[in-house]
Amino acid sequence: MKVAIVHEWLVTYAGSEKVLEQLINIFPNADLFCIVEFLSDKDKRFIKNMNIKTSFIQKLPYSKKKYRLYLPLMPFAIEQFDLTGYDLIISSSHAVAKGVITGPHQLHISYVHSPIRYAWDLQHQYLKESNLSHGVKSVVARWMLHRIRLWDFRTSNGVDHFIANSKFISSRINKVYRRDSTVIYPPVDVDSFTFYPEKDDFYFTASRMVPYKKMDIIVEAFTNMPHNKLIVIGNGPDFEKIKLKAGPNVTLLGYQSFSVLKEYMQKAKAFVFAAEEDFGITPVEAQACGTPVIAYGRGGALETIRDSNSPKPTGLFFKEQSVSSLIEAVNEFEESSNLFHPRDCRENALRFSTQRFVSEIRQFISTKWDEFNCR
Repeated sequence: MKVAIVHEWLVTYAGSEKVLEQLINIFPNADLFCIVEFLSDKDKRFIKNMNIKTSFIQKLPYSKKKYRLYLPLMPFAIEQFDLTGYDLIISSSHAVAKGVITGPHQLHISYVHSPIRYAWDLQHQYLKESNLSHGVKSVVARWMLHRIRLWDFRTSNGVDHFIANSKFISSRINKVYRRDSTVIYPPVDVDSFTFYPEKDDFYFTASRMVPYKKMDIIVEAFTNMPHNKLIVIGNGPDFEKIKLKAGPNVTLLGYQSFSVLKEYMQKAKAFVFAAEEDFGITPVEAQACGTPVIAYGRGGALETIRDSNSPKPTGLFFKEQSVSSLIEAVNEFEESSNLFHPRDCRENALRFSTQRFVSEIRQFISTKWDEFNCR
C-alpha cells in the first residue's frame, strides 16, 4: 500500500501538526505533500526524513512570512499535486488539504480540524478583525471567500470518509458538506503534563495573543477582581494592548519555556480558557496536571471538560465571551472549588492520550481499507 499524507502548510509545530506527527509515525514510509514548508530545524524533527513535496507557492515572493495572502491560489495549488500513484491518501485539513484530486481506485480519508473557518460561519468575524468590513477591498475579499466556499463544497465529494476532531466539528462538517463523519479526538501528550495535586492561590492562562483567543477578556476580568491573582503566559500581536488592561494582580510573563509553563499549569488553582476552539488541547493539558478549568461554554471545551453537573466534575463554563460572565464563573468556582479534585481532572484527561488516538486511527483506516478492497 503506497500512502500519501496531505497537510496544508508546515510553518510551526502546533495542534494540527501533532495530529500529522502521529500519522507520520503510523505511516513512516508515506510521502508528505503540503502547500509550503518553512519549519525551523527544531520544529522539523517531527517529520523525520520524510519525502516532502511542496506547491509552486513555496517559491513565490514573501511566501515564507506572508503565505496566507496566497489563499486565493491555494485551491488551485492543492489540485496540482499528482497523487495517481498512491493507494491511500490521508489529508489533514483545516483549509484546502482535502481538495486534492483522487481517482475511484484510491481511498481518500480526511481528518478535518475544521472546514475553512473564515469562509463559512466565521466569515463576518474574519472580515471585521481584518478591517475588511467595508470598501473595495471588502468586496474583493467577500467574492474570493464566496468562490472558495463553492470550491470547498464541491471537493468534499472527493473524500471517501471524513474524520472530525470533535463532535463540534462533526456538526460543522454535516452543516457545510452534508456528510457524516467519525469523531476521533486529536492526540494530547498527557504524559508530558505530569500530575501535581498541590495547588497555589493563583489562576493561570496561556495562549497566543490574537483576537479570537479572547485573552483581553481574561485579563480585564481579573483586573476587576483585585483579590484574585492571575498569571499569563503567551505572546503575539495583541500583547501590548492586553498589557495596558492588566492590573497589579495580573502578571504577564510573555513567552516562556515549556518547563515554566508546565510548572504554573501544575500549581494553578484553575486554568482559564476563553476561546471557542474546535477541540482545544490546552484545557486537556491543564487537566492532565490535575488542574480544573474555567472555560467558555462553546466548541470542543464542552466535550473535554466535565462541569459541576457531572459525577466527577473537572471544571465549569461561562456562558458569554464577556468580562461579566467570566467574573461570575470565577466567583462560582471560588464558592464550589471543593467539588473539583485533581485526580478526577487527570483521569478525564487520559481519555485523550496519544496512545488512544493512534489505536483509533489505525482501527478506522484498517476497517475502511478492508471495506474498500471488498467492493
